Amino acid sequence: MTEALIVIDVQNDFCPGGALAVPDGDQVVAPINAMMQQFDTVVLTQDWHPSGHSSFASSHPGHGPFDTTEMPYGQQVLWPDHCVQDSSGAAFHSDLRTDGDLIIRKGFRPDVDSYSAFFENDQITPTGLEGYLRSRGITDLTMVGLATDFCVAFSALDARRLNFSVRVVLDACRAIDLDGSLSTQMENMRQRGVKFA
Repeated sequence: MTEALIVIDVQNDFCPGGALAVPDGDQVVAPINAMMQQFDTVVLTQDWHPSGHSSFASSHPGHGPFDTTEMPYGQQVLWPDHCVQDSSGAAFHSDLRTDGDLIIRKGFRPDVDSYSAFFENDQITPTGLEGYLRSRGITDLTMVGLATDFCVAFSALDARRLNFSVRVVLDACRAIDLDGSLSTQMENMRQRGVKFA
């Protein structure tokens, strides 16, 4: 009862054909569905941006997708418009089981992006997930989903910072690997005590 599965952003826009498709992103669905049966607590996260979000390249004239810009909280990758609230792209993949215990929506504040399941990118504003897990007595987290080098990695690193035990199941994750981001984040996670399976 002290373990939880955290299913990160398995949404249409991150799957093939989506606005910010992760290569083979849909291949995580079957293994995640199978894993859900092994956990008493399952939490799903959902990117949930308003139109015109500050992380969208379209909100920054003269910039294109995957450029970077400085925000008050630091450097921000500019993304294609994706996971806009109530759009089909923001919906979970149709084959994903969504009968978990909790859905955490993130990235809904217009001026700050949110990769982590625990904090907005300012590293201050909480999503509420930590409090939920603590109140349930959960200490060990298994993380799966999209993308390994962004939302999964940031979630895992924040969870370790909050003193949760963290395991990432790589077969149930896929990466964007933007300019070598996968190897960088894998090393960051290893150094901070994230385990891999």
